Parts: sequence; C-alpha cells; structure tokens
Amino acid sequence: MKYISTRGGADTLGFEDVLLAGLARDGGLYVPEVWPTLPANTIASFRTKSFVEIAVDVIHPFTGDEISRAELHRMAAEAYATFDTPDVTPLVELKPGLMVLELFHGPTLAFKDVAMQLLARLMDHVLEKRNARATIVGATSGDTGGAAIEAFRSSKRVDVVVLFPEGRVSDVQRRMMTTPKEANVHAVAVRGTFDDCQTLVKAMFNDHAFRDRVELSGVNSINWARIVAQVTYYFWAASRLDANGKPLSFAVPTGNFGDIFAGYVAKRLGLPIEKLIIASNENDILPRAVETGVYAMKGVVATTSPSMDIQISSNFERYLFEASDRDSDFVRSAMASLIATERFELGRVWPQLQSDFAAVSASERDVSTAINGVKSKYRYVLDPHTACAFVAAERVAAEGNTVVLSTAHPAKFPDAIEAITGARPNLPSHMAHLMTDAERFETLPNSLSAVQDFVLKHCRVATGTA
Repeated sequence: MKYISTRGGADTLGFEDVLLAGLARDGGLYVPEVWPTLPANTIASFRTKSFVEIAVDVIHPFTGDEISRAELHRMAAEAYATFDTPDVTPLVELKPGLMVLELFHGPTLAFKDVAMQLLARLMDHVLEKRNARATIVGATSGDTGGAAIEAFRSSKRVDVVVLFPEGRVSDVQRRMMTTPKEANVHAVAVRGTFDDCQTLVKAMFNDHAFRDRVELSGVNSINWARIVAQVTYYFWAASRLDANGKPLSFAVPTGNFGDIFAGYVAKRLGLPIEKLIIASNENDILPRAVETGVYAMKGVVATTSPSMDIQISSNFERYLFEASDRDSDFVRSAMASLIATERFELGRVWPQLQSDFAAVSASERDVSTAINGVKSKYRYVLDPHTACAFVAAERVAAEGNTVVLSTAHPAKFPDAIEAITGARPNLPSHMAHLMTDAERFETLPNSLSAVQDFVLKHCRVATGTA
C-alpha cells in the first residue's frame, strides 16, 4: 500500500512514513495510491465480531505489509480498552429508523478518541522501531487537542504542542488540554480563530527547515491514519443494525470534513451507504458549497458547537482530488485561489458533490429546539454538535435507517446545555477533579515566529534533552 499527495508534487510513501509525515511536503494531503476493497460479505461477517476485530479488518488493508495484523490487533485492543463500554461506540435507538451512534465513550468524551488512542500507539510503535522521536504540533477547535494530549501524555518519544483559539472553546475542552502535568504535552492559546491555528500548523509543515529540525508530525485529520481509524465505526454501526435490506444513511456533524470523509471512504470500501448528510452550524460554508457550487469563506461566527466554527475544511481537499478524477492541477488551483481570494469555483466537481452528499446548516435556534425536543420526547440529551446532525437527519428525507453521529458528550458543553435546557449536565465521576485542577498553558499572538519559538524551546528533538 502506497500513498500519494493530492497536489501531485510529493514523494510516494508507505503507511509508516505517511503516519509520521502528516502533511505532504508539497502542502497536499495523502490518499491511497489505489483504493482497497473489502469482500462482498464483509458486513455479514462483521455481525459477530467485536469492535477491535472490525477495526483490524478495516484498517489493515491500508497498512500494507508494514504493520502486521497481530501488531495492529494488539494496538487496537489497548486503544479501545480505554473506553468505558466494550461496544466502544454503542448505538442508541431514538425511534424506529433513527439511531444515535455514541462516539464519546473514550477518555476525553469525544469522537476524536476513537482515532487518537490508536494513532498514539501506532506512532510510538513506529518511532520505537526506528529509534526516533517526533514533535506533534496540532490545531484544535476544541476536541482534537484534549484527545491528543490524553493519548500522548505518557509517550517517551513524542512531544505535543496543541494550539487552540483563545476564548473559543468550552471550559471543559480547555481544561482537558491544560490540566495534564506531563512535561511532554503543552497547550497554547492563540489570539485568533481555529482557522488561524490551522494556518499556523500548515505553515510550520511548509517550512521544511523547521519541519526537519523538530521532526514535525501532525495529529489533525490531515493525518491519513486519523481518517482510516474513523472509518471503523461506520462499519461497526452497519454491522449492528438489523437492516433487512433497508437503505442506510449517516448524518455527520462536520467542520473540517474529516469525519464525513471517513464515511465517504467507507462507501469507497464497499459499505452500502444511501446518503451522507453534512451537518453544519451557522458556519455553513459546506452547505453553501453544495448549494451554489462555490466554496466561499466568510467570517467565523461563535456558536454553541465550537468544534464546527470553521471556514477552511481541510479534508475537503481530499474529496476534491477524488471527485475530480485525481486531478492534482485542479486541486492546486483551487487551494491557491482559496488563499488568494478566499473562494474557488467547484466547476465540474459540483454535480458530483451534490450526488455524494446532502447538506444542512442548523441555526442556534434549531439547535436549542432539537435539544429540548429530544430531551422531552426521548429522554435523551444531545450535545450541540450532535443536535446539528439531528436537525440534518430530520430535514433530509432518507428511507430506511439514518444514523446520527454523536461526536461529544453533553457534559463537555455544560454552559450551553444549561442555558438551553435549564439543567447542567454532570461530568462522569472519574472526571470530577477536572474543574478544580491547576491549569498550565501559554497565550501567544497569532504569529508563526512566536509559535515556532515556543516549539523550539519545549520539544526534546530541538533541545537535545532525553
């Protein structure tokens, strides 16, 4: 299994190198050179398998011969043992034909744990084999940062620096990044938006001298291993449904396009998905692109679903590459236009986008109505991101079963939930200390040089410390 860049100017790499590289050296994102396919009887065979076994079957075709099935099984078993249920991502039925896939049973109560817990073990495995170190710098709109710090906080070979937008994440999200005491993890509040944080990370990857000096790696969904690990729960959900031949659709809260691109990958692998429904909040760049054929940025609006307060959906580049028949010239032109003019025309890709995805944006009023309505009718509390997906699922007419991906526990957004419902959701008892533990983080300007100086000062590769 080999990987190529969406922009056509980077070396072809194997899985291990793609895992450590994150972003391609030409600024593009890695995708498989050839898409694997799973056997036709895959879903039937998955019905009696555990989440770990399904994960190995789904992921192993992407690792080639670089990681054995036995090694992958060991790492997956360790990763998913950190979740509070043996199902890892259980399905909850709200009503016939409408299910919630709970992706928040990991250590930081968000879907990012599903990929990050495995990613940390994969990276440590490869670095140990190579007797090497890495420095991870990631951007977060709320959940990725906590998941990365939790996953790597005991790593002997990886230092982690997470950039988050100052004042634009919930208190719980922030504290999951700022309370760990391990010396190899660092949280940095950037005076700007998530898009600013993401731009800084990409700039560091594109500064090849800096990148090589600190052995830079990434854990945002620009890293292919993040995407492929998330494909697992689409197959898990399908295997647990008594489908009886009914069509299957997924409504997915998405900002960076990673979670729903994992659904697209599942479909490429052979999972019979009827509709993939993009669920956005008031930062509706993706629904507007589907509707108008133009990807056009506008100002970021702060909402109760901050992980989706995004205008630059990085993984959309992977989709553009596939939908354009792997036309790297088209991708480079679109990305250059986005930087220069904050927009680009989808052109011939637009009809394919409309065929592959439905898209809905939910207003803050829609979110409040959905949360209160579901709580009243089903005695179930949605977090604001999941509420966007619930709104999308209700608006898009889909036959058969629709699965709403629940990307975070409502207790990660207690102020928002309390304001909407009048009741404050409690953190799990084992996290009671989170809101009183001492915080440790740095605040920096939206400046590449300031962030690079911080990384150089704190990462062991650059400082030469053990």
